[in-house]
Amino acid sequence: MLDRLDLQPLVNSVSKDKQVGTQTHGWPAYYSAINLPAGPDKPLLGDQPMAGLPGRLLQVFLDLPAAAVLTRVKATREVLQSKVAQERDRVRQAAEQRAADRARAQEALAAAQTELDRLVQQAPGPSLTNLAYASGRLARRVADAEEDWDQLNRAYRAARRQRQADEKTLNDVKESEIARLLFHGLDPSACPRCETPITKERRKEERDVHRCAVCTAEVVGETASDEEVEAEAQARVDASKSAEDAARQALESAESTLSQLTAQLDEAQQRLRTAGSDDTVRQRMTAELEVARWKGALEMVPEPAEHDGDEESTVLKVLAAADKVLDQDSKAAAAALFTELNAEIADLARRFGMSALERVEVNRAAQLKVIKGGGAQSYFGKQSPGEQVRLRIAVVIALLRVGARLGISTHPGLVLIDSPKAEEVQDFDAAVVFKELAELAASNHIQVLITTADRDLSRAVLPADCLVTAEEGAPLW
Repeated sequence: MLDRLDLQPLVNSVSKDKQVGTQTHGWPAYYSAINLPAGPDKPLLGDQPMAGLPGRLLQVFLDLPAAAVLTRVKATREVLQSKVAQERDRVRQAAEQRAADRARAQEALAAAQTELDRLVQQAPGPSLTNLAYASGRLARRVADAEEDWDQLNRAYRAARRQRQADEKTLNDVKESEIARLLFHGLDPSACPRCETPITKERRKEERDVHRCAVCTAEVVGETASDEEVEAEAQARVDASKSAEDAARQALESAESTLSQLTAQLDEAQQRLRTAGSDDTVRQRMTAELEVARWKGALEMVPEPAEHDGDEESTVLKVLAAADKVLDQDSKAAAAALFTELNAEIADLARRFGMSALERVEVNRAAQLKVIKGGGAQSYFGKQSPGEQVRLRIAVVIALLRVGARLGISTHPGLVLIDSPKAEEVQDFDAAVVFKELAELAASNHIQVLITTADRDLSRAVLPADCLVTAEEGAPLW
């Protein structure tokens, strides 16, 4: 029906349990303004007084500029403002909680520091924590020194073995021709192909009968100069002795360092054991741990950040500006329009039997002020049921007539009235109402449907081709 009548849904904000959301009103809201309700508890337009719905319907029917858009903008702005306000409250509460946590940590840190200062005065000197740290650091240095000594010891042993091997080779080249012949050759301990170890018997045969210890072939060839071979062998011995001496010196230096560090570690551990047996020192260590714990807790709670509580998002600024512009346009358009509408409503209401009525004032919220003779003022809700029916019909007719004169076509052009005489509308007044509605329908192409049990009144006032009546005692359809 909204699509057929070119009507837009109405959106307004609703609040529940401190949560603001939107509510969309569709065809039922429009229908309640088309089917004029009876009863004293109904608003001027429609049957729902909540959320300013009557005023929104009136603005749409009067075709005030962007009336439907204005309702959407207002609703969206209110929802967003509510979310922003909730977020600000959350941020504020979180900041207050952090500030409270930080103040509590600072207070506890101050108390722990005071207690530590008192214990330091009672037991001056290094704390148990510092002694334990120093002992641990020395233990690590001792472990590193032991690793260095072990490496240097292996290097020294290797240098000594090399020196011994070089001395043996020197003796061999001095005493054996085959040794001098094989001096520059390889000296494997196993077969390079199958890795079979070379036995002592083969070594002996190599010296005695000149048979290669590796391949067992006879060793033949020209020997080098005895002096050159012996000189080279001697040079190797001298080099290996120098390497052995350097390795021994490094090892002795490492042993000295290790001894010193071990003595320092023993002393530190003894001091730690002695301090650990002192109650005051243990209390001081506990206080130091307490100070460290609260320092860590304080670091976990950052300083409160500077926050501008009045900062407004760009979206809210845009919505506020749009709301202001649209509302100003709506007010400017309503100023002249409502003057004409008020005059039309008052004229129709007087013709419908409210002879004491002087004037009416309706506003954009669909609030109708009624001014009667003598200047007595009251609102629509204070009128009698019959007067409310007259005023509702007068408002709808006035909307359609003013709309026709000004080219406003937002009202669907359909009016439904059920039993207007049920609310104490006299025959003469009802006749005037019926005539006005019939004239309105004929002149402005409006569809008006009235149901009534008063056949005589209908036949006397309305054209015969507009009547649908039932036979006596029979149903209408």
